[in-house]
Amino acid sequence: MTSEGTNADAGTARAAVVRRLREGMARSVLSFPLTSFRDDGSLDPDGYRAYVAERLAAAPGALFPACGTGEFFSLDEDEYRQVVTIAVEESGGRVPVVAGTGYGWAQALRFARVAEEAGADALLVMPHYLTAAPQEGLVAQVERIAAGTRLPLVAYQRGQVSYTAESVRRLARVPGVIGLKDGHGDLDRLQRMVLAVPEDFLFFNGAATAEVQARAYAAVGVPAYSSAVHAFAPEIANAFLAALHAGDLGTVDKLLRDFYVPLVELRDRVPGYAVSLVKAAARLRGCPVGPVRAPLTDPSAADLAALKTLLATGLDLVGAAL
Repeated sequence: MTSEGTNADAGTARAAVVRRLREGMARSVLSFPLTSFRDDGSLDPDGYRAYVAERLAAAPGALFPACGTGEFFSLDEDEYRQVVTIAVEESGGRVPVVAGTGYGWAQALRFARVAEEAGADALLVMPHYLTAAPQEGLVAQVERIAAGTRLPLVAYQRGQVSYTAESVRRLARVPGVIGLKDGHGDLDRLQRMVLAVPEDFLFFNGAATAEVQARAYAAVGVPAYSSAVHAFAPEIANAFLAALHAGDLGTVDKLLRDFYVPLVELRDRVPGYAVSLVKAAARLRGCPVGPVRAPLTDPSAADLAALKTLLATGLDLVGAAL
């Protein structure tokens, strides 16, 4: 096959992934499943399979295994392979599967190759490790990853990775780069990004507890979001989105006031609670996810009690039970 034919095939495949992601993002929240570990810290594939099946039954728009909520940073390559493979198998093509990758570009490509072999549809490029970098380097990092994988990429800005509108314009011209997940919440900058790229470039709200800022993001043209709450209480996450789509601001505000904002306040007590509180809440629901791995720590007894009370309140608001 000629290079032109190969490029055309790659472009067609990318367009299909973009279309499926756009459809999923318009319909539901994006699900970032937790990774199941046993009490001794080893991977629990059977528990993870059961847990992913439960997430899929709650009808997310897409599945993002082995990302931040899934403790990508603590997985070795064999564990990563198992996690992505199980997610792909359980999905069975029902929703796109976007696997996490990251660290430096060379390491990111090793994980990318594993994700390709496992059958993932796309990759979320997690922020690189440790060092701050100029815009030229941030763009080059994504370019190197895009050049080394056939999977389309969603760039992720969070922590030390923060793009300018011009950098996002450049990324949108890179073959294989299809979107941006924003974890900063700088809506002025995000608005400039949205206006700088073609309409088919995907954006979604990846702020911690994204529902709190969902209306603000939608106002600048980014209505889609990832939901950490879907990882443990899809009833709440889906009810919030339904109210938001229906313009039922009374329900939106009640859920924000009585559940989401208190959850954020509890989350902010301890570094790492953005993952470990979510995992603890999933365990309270009987999900087989196990503990977090170091350097994260599980919640204290007092915070766990507060979480249980808050979770019961949130579920009661949407007519569900703990």
